[in-house]
Amino acid sequence: MTATPSVFAQRIASAQAALKELGLAACLVPSSDPHLSEYLPERWQGREWLSGFTGSMGTLTLTQSRAALFADSRYWTQAEAELAGSGIELVKIETGASTHHVQWLANAVTAGQAVGVDAAVLGLAAAQQLREALAKVGATLRTDADLFAHIWPDRAPLPNAPVYEHDAAFVGAPRSVKLAQVRDAMSRFGASHHFISTVDDIAWLFNLRGSDVSYNPVFLAHALIDANTATLFVANGKVPAELAQRLKAEGVLLQDYPQAGPALAALADSAVLLLDPRRVTLGLRESAPQSVKVVEAMNPTVFLKSRKGAAEAAHVRAAMEQDGAAMCDFYAWFEDAQGKERITELTIDERLTAERARRPGFVGLSFNTIAGFNANGAMPHYRATDASHAVIEGDGLLLIDSGGQYPGGTTDITRVWPIGTPSPAQKRDYTLVLKGTIGLSRARFPVGTLSPMLDALARAPLWAHGMDYGHGTGHGVGYFLNVHEGPQSISKAIPDANMAMQPGMITSIEPGLYRSGQWGVRIENLVLNVAFAGNEPFGEFLEFETLTLCPIDTRCIQKELMRPDEVEWLNAYHATVRARLSPLVGVAGLSWLTQRTEAI
Repeated sequence: MTATPSVFAQRIASAQAALKELGLAACLVPSSDPHLSEYLPERWQGREWLSGFTGSMGTLTLTQSRAALFADSRYWTQAEAELAGSGIELVKIETGASTHHVQWLANAVTAGQAVGVDAAVLGLAAAQQLREALAKVGATLRTDADLFAHIWPDRAPLPNAPVYEHDAAFVGAPRSVKLAQVRDAMSRFGASHHFISTVDDIAWLFNLRGSDVSYNPVFLAHALIDANTATLFVANGKVPAELAQRLKAEGVLLQDYPQAGPALAALADSAVLLLDPRRVTLGLRESAPQSVKVVEAMNPTVFLKSRKGAAEAAHVRAAMEQDGAAMCDFYAWFEDAQGKERITELTIDERLTAERARRPGFVGLSFNTIAGFNANGAMPHYRATDASHAVIEGDGLLLIDSGGQYPGGTTDITRVWPIGTPSPAQKRDYTLVLKGTIGLSRARFPVGTLSPMLDALARAPLWAHGMDYGHGTGHGVGYFLNVHEGPQSISKAIPDANMAMQPGMITSIEPGLYRSGQWGVRIENLVLNVAFAGNEPFGEFLEFETLTLCPIDTRCIQKELMRPDEVEWLNAYHATVRARLSPLVGVAGLSWLTQRTEAI
């Protein structure tokens, strides 16, 4: 049974009472776990449990008399609805990377007071920033109290799903090679040890997978690497005995999950420890002795796993074919069923998932399917529920953002389809977004270009009409891993050197346009950075290979807004989609595919 708003108001009151008992003026509740993951195991979904806000990103702050949730534009409409009646104030921020909550807390306390946070889930970089802000007003940060230990009686335990090996037929390189690459990076930093907490980095490095987190084939673990051995801290019993023996033979030792902190505490004074301040918690950082020299830099695995090799790229292409065929078979059913049976946003999720499940190698979804009709499509991270969903009927636009996990790749695709007769305004919005997708897809740029510099190419057609969207244009995508990964990000983010575009990176291209209460448009493909044979004197260049294979609906296009070269790109893309998917779809799917890929 879904909790009512009054329940969340009671939980907030309980939390505020606990603050008084703990001697805290305020506290911070981040959307985080001990691995600083984007998607959280149930045990660490405390912000959602306390506030009722179900968005994947958001930060909750509490004082003894106030509560505020900080969310970016993707979640504003959703947050307003979910926070209603809870007494929690919604603070609208521009991006998920915003730190407005830090200043909010600093303004909410006075000299001598303390702000509490659980050090086990607070990032090192975030802790440093918060401490500095509080110090300016004479307040302190206390990290010794877990608020939820006092107010969450039925908190979920640690997940216990087994760990398994990534199928060797799909692995890009053996563990020994990847560990050698990491150790080479350690030597460049002069580090004797390297500690990793991010679960996707660990899964990639050790060629292991799990199911501790919904939609992401990862498992909860930390790792400590030195020149000769690598220790994996994972809960006892999660790694099968046979796999544990293979790991041991390769110099990978297992210790129980809670032993990560003590292992850091046991480092010799002479150790030099490589840590990523954006990817390790304050609690674990403070476990290391003060005598140990710490080098702060990005985890080498972040960059290494972002560059897919030729064999991995080939597997991704095959996964895209299977995923695209599933989409075609689904849409063939969907269009035929309209007007004949009752279809809701929930039906779409069920039927599309079922089509994917019929595909070879399908493991699961890569995120919650977003099926939003008309006004619901205007919420970028909308999710239909039993209690609230739309029936697909009448006129309008249907936005479907979905993806799958396969041993050979992770998919993420968004398409928008006309239901009934789309209006001229809807066609205009759709066409401008499509022009942005095409414009960025056709880009060529020097190797090493900082990815945020490409963002304007997708926004330009919208900007020309005084329009924009609040989310980023593109995120990195993992290889049978997290659907969101770095270091590259095509967005308005302030660039840093780690965001340089390199061959082998997979990134989404997904401009959008959202009219609150009316409709939303987003057209998303995944692309691969590949070499472009340009003019040699000007250095190495990259271009995008579009990996995603599924028709882009042409019935919504306002053709007079399209340039001939854009029409040419779309027709060529559809010819490729038809050629590669035709052998894989069913009879109805083939008929639909042929019709939807006709040249315009």
